[in-house]
Amino acid sequence: MITAGIDVGSASIKLAVVGDERPLLARTERIRRRDPQKIAEALFASALAELSLSPEDLAYVATTGEGEMVPFRTGHFYGMTTHTRGGLFLDPQARAVIDIGALHTRAVLMDARAKVLAYRMTSQCASGSGQFLENICRYLGITLEEIGPLSLQADKPEACSSICAVLSETDVINMVSRGITAPNIIKGIHQSMAGRYLRLLTSAGAKGPVLVTGGLAADVGLVGALREAAEEGKASIEIRTHPDSVMAGALGAALWGAFRAPKLSRLAAGA
Repeated sequence: MITAGIDVGSASIKLAVVGDERPLLARTERIRRRDPQKIAEALFASALAELSLSPEDLAYVATTGEGEMVPFRTGHFYGMTTHTRGGLFLDPQARAVIDIGALHTRAVLMDARAKVLAYRMTSQCASGSGQFLENICRYLGITLEEIGPLSLQADKPEACSSICAVLSETDVINMVSRGITAPNIIKGIHQSMAGRYLRLLTSAGAKGPVLVTGGLAADVGLVGALREAAEEGKASIEIRTHPDSVMAGALGAALWGAFRAPKLSRLAAGA
């Protein structure tokens, strides 16, 4: 059985193709002010061509995130359920995920079957989001790919506001004018964000292994700051990542599609 999962986020679209619970292909594409529906369609067509498949070869096409706008989907799954399913697939020991996206961050607790047990989400303020980091990158003249390694080079992180995105950006402007280096600015921002994430996880009741998922899971500086925050706060949490953490939502959607497909077949046969 082959299924596909498409995770439509605010900043990028992720696609995963799974066969018999084994990943066959994973791709991601930045939106960059383009039409998300057209990007999803092109990504899907490219994946099928690469695997020498036709749409009819897929038992289920599942979407998540903002994927309800994808016209060729079989069904849609809520983001919390796909990230827990994908997170558990990537790290079977994980009992929580922290999904860090472009606009929001959510901590989700799960059991050994990926059932959602509890969750907490960030407030509407964007100071803990990927979009906020992207804005800071533009101001500093660096790319998102550079921000993680630069953070790890910091020797004296500068404290940054964790309350408001506007205040945080004002802090950064002041830091630059005072000659604070980019690594120290970024590490200070990462520490501020990590503090918010740790409070989110502890308020949700997270314990043990926690897998970082979502677009910022690839930010090694942010993940490092979150690990440091957990250690300094003596939290009973182990922060983990996986090379495919960014794809957790798409993988989870494909896996839930594989679970749903046989039921749909039986219903169709009964009809």
